[in-house]
Amino acid sequence: MAKHFDGREIRELFSRNLKLFRRQSNLSQLALSVRAGLAHNFVNDIENNKKWISPDTLAKLAEVLDVEPGVFFQSNPLDPPKTREIRGYLDEINKRFTQAVGEIKASYLPQNEEEA
Repeated sequence: MAKHFDGREIRELFSRNLKLFRRQSNLSQLALSVRAGLAHNFVNDIENNKKWISPDTLAKLAEVLDVEPGVFFQSNPLDPPKTREIRGYLDEINKRFTQAVGEIKASYLPQNEEEA
């Protein structure tokens, strides 16, 4: 059976997860507010459970933090250290792929127009 939450608990859960995902993204409250087009003090108030948000604000925050809106309401969202580890692997794969494409391009395509 699902646990029943009251409004206060839902707001606290959202606030905690917003802060978690913001930190996971290595963003300050100011950087998040600028990217989402929100006032800095509003983001601070949301994280401190002093203010609530509209669906439009939820969408903006989710977009900036690159998460699905529903994860803000999960009791156990993605484990941040594991997510950072996975992102690190993906960044390394992307770096190696880009390097390999550059090497292939350099060996098969002329370096400048005079060689064409």
